Amino acid sequence: MGQAASEFLSGLATAFGVQSTVSVNREEDDIEVRLEGSDLGLMVGPGGATLLAIQDLTRVASQRRLGDQDTRLRIDIAGYRERRKEALSRFAHKVAAEVKETGSSRMLEPMSSADRKIVHDTLAEFEGVTTRSEGDDPRRRVVVEPA
Repeated sequence: MGQAASEFLSGLATAFGVQSTVSVNREEDDIEVRLEGSDLGLMVGPGGATLLAIQDLTRVASQRRLGDQDTRLRIDIAGYRERRKEALSRFAHKVAAEVKETGSSRMLEPMSSADRKIVHDTLAEFEGVTTRSEGDDPRRRVVVEPA
């Protein structure tokens, strides 16, 4: 599936009119495809929305081509996912400190399941607060509460 995803993503980058290189890293049933280059912001989109759509399209196209339904595919464009994780972790720590100081719960804006997981994982080690998710997708959000 990695090769099919790589070819699909390369073609998509060409259609976007950007120069890029694609690398594939496979670990068991997980494949990460990375696209690096310049002017890739359009392929990431606001809040990573275009990146998620590209990931879904690439996954479906690769699965249909190969019939592989078991392999998990993750796409990163221009290091966006790591930057997003770092920004969410900083934000989560800031919110947790505020909740701990004020003793008041804080409901965050709706976010994707991947972003919620980053917040939950980050704050699992933060003393004095707990987290939970509430609501239904796509409006599901994290609530940070005093412990």
